[in-house]
Amino acid sequence: MGAQDDFVFVGGYTADKGGDREGITLLRREPSSGELTSLGLVVDTPSPSFLARHPRLPVLYWVNELDPEGAINAFTVDGDGSLSPLTTRLTGGSDPAHLAVTDDGRHLLVANYGTGSVAVFPLDAEGEPGDRSDLLTLEGSGPVADRQAGPHAHMVFPVRDEVLIADLGSDKVWRARLDPASGRLTLLGAAVEAQPGTGPRHIRFSPDGALFVVGELSGTLSWWRPGAEGSLKQVGEAATTTAGGENYPSEIVVRPDGRFVYVANRGPNTIATFAWDGDDAVLVAETPAGGDWPRHMILAGDHLYVTNQRSQSVTTLRVDPETGVPAEQSTTAEPTPTALLRWNVVGGR
Repeated sequence: MGAQDDFVFVGGYTADKGGDREGITLLRREPSSGELTSLGLVVDTPSPSFLARHPRLPVLYWVNELDPEGAINAFTVDGDGSLSPLTTRLTGGSDPAHLAVTDDGRHLLVANYGTGSVAVFPLDAEGEPGDRSDLLTLEGSGPVADRQAGPHAHMVFPVRDEVLIADLGSDKVWRARLDPASGRLTLLGAAVEAQPGTGPRHIRFSPDGALFVVGELSGTLSWWRPGAEGSLKQVGEAATTTAGGENYPSEIVVRPDGRFVYVANRGPNTIATFAWDGDDAVLVAETPAGGDWPRHMILAGDHLYVTNQRSQSVTTLRVDPETGVPAEQSTTAEPTPTALLRWNVVGGR
């Protein structure tokens, strides 16, 4: 393996969730062309639907999105992309859909979508999760009866000593404080109170401090600025597609320079490109995702990689550095993919 080895781990659904995967697979990425080459299965594990990594250590984490109780796994990653097990822990809730490591590398946070809770696991010096230190259960509901009967934590987003929690069920993005010593969460209230029926799914910050919220149920991208006492106020909103029919936007990516924001649209099967000027996000293009049901995407250099869950593929799109608009370049076959994680052996992500 060369000094510039650049890998992408792929997670998704196995048979227990109606998928065709066997576990996590590995792709090699050619940095200049962006092309992907399949290296096959690296670990057999049930429905590894979302992946994360330690900020400093070569440790890969993923959720097993299972019901009635999900799990997390921690594995070390060798230089050739092979995996060695550390531990498995139960999450205390059903269908975990997201996980993230705090910036200091001391805690792993997990969003249990099915039961609307957030689990916390302390990490030791090797990045191995210990016993669960907390399980915070959210409350609330929304007007979409079949999707919002109760809370559904869909994303955890650590920000210094706080955690933002996107709750699709209650139409809120919650704020919680994480005690670094005890590993316990204190709910501080709602940072975002979205319009009823929005269904906040994923969130991202722009470099200038605006918070973007993708509404899975409303089909919108909204942006928020600081208000009073830790809350945020909405300063804009836009539909994420111009196509008719149902739309369930999934992932959001903000370009590092902050000029463009990308949203994946399930239903229209497009990638929306928004130009961002610090005040408004303007939809400037919609690009075919190259497959059916674009669930997740990552940006690496001038390439956007998209998981097409239903059409069994990962699409490579090349992004024009000036206009910000992506165009399809190639497609790699991958069974029922739902998540990607770039892994650069040199130490980047």
